[in-house]
Amino acid sequence: MIHAKILLSGIFLIALLGASPLRADPIDTTRHPQPDKIQTVHEAEHDVDQAWEVYHRAALGGTVASPALQAEIEQHLHEARTLVAQAQEAAERGDKRQVQRLVNQVKVHTTKAIEGSKEQKK
Repeated sequence: MIHAKILLSGIFLIALLGASPLRADPIDTTRHPQPDKIQTVHEAEHDVDQAWEVYHRAALGGTVASPALQAEIEQHLHEARTLVAQAQEAAERGDKRQVQRLVNQVKVHTTKAIEGSKEQKK
């Protein structure tokens, strides 16, 4: 019964977050002073979107290995979104090194989220 409650809570959270307005939209790099860094951040946004999609399919399909892993995956995804926002701000400031550092961290979190989402129940 406890697992069912956790699963239902997770599904509710997924449904709530699935409608999030934080999806990466097309960008016009010609309007930005650092078009290459804006593009790098935009690609990181797409990586985060892809990781969320992989996670959603696993969670809705009931294949996430455990509630603890589900919470860990969600933490990675939320951290990745936070880092993308910070990278966007760094790109707007023209801080190329900060952008690259943050985007690299985004990649670590999205990779861990995808790997965790693909881990099967035992």
